[in-house]
Amino acid sequence: MAADTLDLGKARILVSNDDGIHAPGLKTLEKIARALGREVWVVAPETEQSAASHSLTRRRPLRIRKATGRQRFAVDGSPTDSVLIGIRHLLKDKPPDLVLSGVNRGGNLCDDVTYSGTIAAAFEAALLGIPGIALSLATEGSKTARWDTVENWAPDVLRRLCTTGWPANVVINVNFPNRPADQVVGVEVTAQGTGKTGQGLLESVDPHGDTIFWLGSETHEERHRDGRDVEAINRGAISITPLSLDLTHRPTVKTLRSVFS
Repeated sequence: MAADTLDLGKARILVSNDDGIHAPGLKTLEKIARALGREVWVVAPETEQSAASHSLTRRRPLRIRKATGRQRFAVDGSPTDSVLIGIRHLLKDKPPDLVLSGVNRGGNLCDDVTYSGTIAAAFEAALLGIPGIALSLATEGSKTARWDTVENWAPDVLRRLCTTGWPANVVINVNFPNRPADQVVGVEVTAQGTGKTGQGLLESVDPHGDTIFWLGSETHEERHRDGRDVEAINRGAISITPLSLDLTHRPTVKTLRSVFS
């Protein structure tokens, strides 16, 4: 069953990310949200939390800092911490109607969605009963990030998503190709592809003579399988992938029940 549709013009929107309160992608998303929604709050990590996944800070207290600007706050924790504090504390009088996470600098595609703090912020929203959308710009390395492309395309994408609605146990993962807005070939609904970053492993020695390791960003991904997120991005399309909170693999449930019954 689809979730209730949402009138963005009347929406209270919470914006978060994993790149931190000063990230240009957050500034881009905040600008988009303020143009679309009735009321916008920003609650984001104090520092970059890329690849933090759906982590919660449990071993130390969290602190909130009022950031520069209207209704903007920084949390010295993870993206999940930020959304949790935003919904349960700062907006406890009236929860947001929508959580937008991003815009991440770098795509969240294929198996990398399991590492992503950007997607985790949207997952946390869904777990708290709030629709969540994660947005990412698929740029790599030192290439110039085309935030203007996101500004051009995201408003229509968000309006159409919210007019349609989606199930409560689903978050929407949107990736934009890093190319000029007029070179984007369209919007496609895709499945999650396969492949992950962090394949490169660099061994080194620290100044004390101890062996250390750096996890590289080398990626192995299936780039050419039609209907998958990374294939759409490589062709210059915007990719929209619905991701489920329910990780149960139903066919295996059936098989194992036959074994253990």
